[in-house]
Amino acid sequence: MALSLTEGSIGGHLRRLTLPMIGGIFALVAFNLADTYFVGQLGTEPLAAVSFTFPVVLTLGSLAMGLGIGAASVIARAIGEGDHSRVQRFTTNSLILALVVVIVFVAIGLFTIDPLFTALGATPETLPLIREYMQIWYFGMIFLVIPMVGNSAIRAAGDTATPSLIMVTAAIVNIALDPLLIFGWAGLPALGLQGAAWATVGSRAVTLVASLLVLHFKEHLLSLRFPRPMEMLWCWKDILHVGVPAAMTQMIQPMSIGVVTSLIASFGAEAVAAFGIATRLESLALIVLMALAASMGPFVGQNSGAQRYDRIQRSLQLSLWFCMGWGLLTAVLLALSATQLAGLFNGEPEVIAIATRYLWIVPISYGGAGIIQVASAAFNALGKPLPSVVMTVVRMGVLYVPLAYVGANWVGISGVFVAACVSNLTVGIGAYLWNQRTCMARMATVPEASPVALE
Repeated sequence: MALSLTEGSIGGHLRRLTLPMIGGIFALVAFNLADTYFVGQLGTEPLAAVSFTFPVVLTLGSLAMGLGIGAASVIARAIGEGDHSRVQRFTTNSLILALVVVIVFVAIGLFTIDPLFTALGATPETLPLIREYMQIWYFGMIFLVIPMVGNSAIRAAGDTATPSLIMVTAAIVNIALDPLLIFGWAGLPALGLQGAAWATVGSRAVTLVASLLVLHFKEHLLSLRFPRPMEMLWCWKDILHVGVPAAMTQMIQPMSIGVVTSLIASFGAEAVAAFGIATRLESLALIVLMALAASMGPFVGQNSGAQRYDRIQRSLQLSLWFCMGWGLLTAVLLALSATQLAGLFNGEPEVIAIATRYLWIVPISYGGAGIIQVASAAFNALGKPLPSVVMTVVRMGVLYVPLAYVGANWVGISGVFVAACVSNLTVGIGAYLWNQRTCMARMATVPEASPVALE
């Protein structure tokens, strides 16, 4: 049954939601790091091939995440309103919508591998490796999208521990399968990059089964009655009202990273490999902030349904200070250990040097990046996805990509990293102020708000 987040300690609820999510997101990052590590043992060219796939994989993952955000937003608000029948309808129809989206994008993806990755800067030597990886990965999309939407629905009910456990299990399966299938351990054939793709598909299949079982038997969020067409379209409309802009927001970043990857490719395969290593280490450093942002969705959604905007405003204030503190801590730690961390993934001096430079510059802005994530999650949960789109467009399209081109031409690859830092800090400040103003406007429409528990 759903946990009510509309009463009690704000800080306590955020801790209870965030702590399990740290484990889940760590598992997701470990999933990607394991792939990077094992593929890195195959050489620089296969590692560069996987780095080229990263923007595309992240874009399609962002599509799934956007659908999950849309579903979680309407489900959490329905829970806050106390309408369980509506909660079940939204959950069931969100999974059907996810299946339809998967079918469409698998068909598109399989027919665009060569032209897409050629446009991203893949060389004739790298392209066959990319092709053998992505042909398998695309068929496994059903195991990515549907569980992601399902887990978002579970989190909307205030349960972040179960989705995190599912993610941890998937990571363990992936880490176990990677060396078996990539290198042919235990008598299995060595499949190389194809083995990495099959390991991903196998581990994701575990999440599909687990999330469906939890939704039905533990949370009771699924309806076994097949929805009527008009009801299904009505639910899809509400989900997509938030889900489409959220998906666009999530997709803008990896698409922009794809453009930046193409720019970095002009500095050589070593630069692309270094960028792939650094961004995966960055994901590890930002786990706690990503967990906090993921926790803001159910908290803000339920309190919005109950019209407790005072609690939402205070949660944003607490999140601001936490993001800044965590960002400062990780910046210092990465500056001190960048060379050693990069060396764990690849032994080439040039790869290590470029990755180290990234980890000296970009982490300065991690506090701002965290605030952007928290603010976007809050806006989506409020049913106001447009501000998240605007913030992401300004951050990536107006600031990061143009500044990256200017910086690359003026000072080389370090200019690309400075551009990322400037865009995070600038938009982070604006995101917090916009969130606060929105909460104040919503509070003015509520006749009387009860005292907020701050402990």
